Amino acid sequence: MRTGYRPRTFVLELVMVATAVAFLFPVYALVTLAFKDPNQIANDPLALPDPPSAESFGTAWQSASLGSALLNSTLITVSSVIALIVLGSLSAYFLARRAGRLGYGLYILFLVGIILPFQLGMIPLYQLVSDLGLLGTYQGMILFYTGIQLPFTVFLYTGFIRSLPADYTNAALIDGATHLQAFRHVIFPLLRPITGTVLILNAVHIWNDFFTPLLYLGGSGRETVPVRVFAFVNEYTSDYGLVAAGLVLAAVPILVIFLVLQRYVIRGFSSGLKG
Repeated sequence: MRTGYRPRTFVLELVMVATAVAFLFPVYALVTLAFKDPNQIANDPLALPDPPSAESFGTAWQSASLGSALLNSTLITVSSVIALIVLGSLSAYFLARRAGRLGYGLYILFLVGIILPFQLGMIPLYQLVSDLGLLGTYQGMILFYTGIQLPFTVFLYTGFIRSLPADYTNAALIDGATHLQAFRHVIFPLLRPITGTVLILNAVHIWNDFFTPLLYLGGSGRETVPVRVFAFVNEYTSDYGLVAAGLVLAAVPILVIFLVLQRYVIRGFSSGLKG
């Protein structure tokens, strides 16, 4: 078979380079603005910082109280993801191992929850959270995110569990274990790849969400990072250096998590689509 560098290969490489540039350009612009003072931004916003300045990071940290905002985002994100992993994996185990109309009907119901945009129910949901006295609280946000992201989480877990041989569960049941014990000691340890995928996808969504915390936490003192960073932008003036510095600081924690779990993301996601 002939091998060599063909025109088609050259075209594909050009497409890949162009795609990489398109993805990296916003990152370059963000980091560049973060390390510039206002004068450099006004003169040439896309040029490299000369000299680099970290003043915007200190100002953004203090003026927007990003320290407390990071704690708020961390508490809401971690609690919501834990709830999603526990409830999603248990629900998926039932759906994957439950034959018949009940299991199929519940699975379709979860799929409908993925298709329907949550914005359609934003007003009723807001009223419900208000009636429960959970506006401006961590509990309200955790409950909201758990409910909204649960259908997608169940979808991923169900597909992955269906790809596992049922012999694992049957062997545990024959040995006298209950379904809960079989799930805890046999099935859940096998869900590590898809659990990594569930963790990173849900964490990125919850951490970066702006609209929901603005609506549910605005004025409570428990605002998350995106809402606090938005304080740098108003009707008349916008300090893009502070905005960029705040966004860089906000992106670091979730970027670290992604780098740690990246080997699980593709493997778990592809496996979760089976069955």
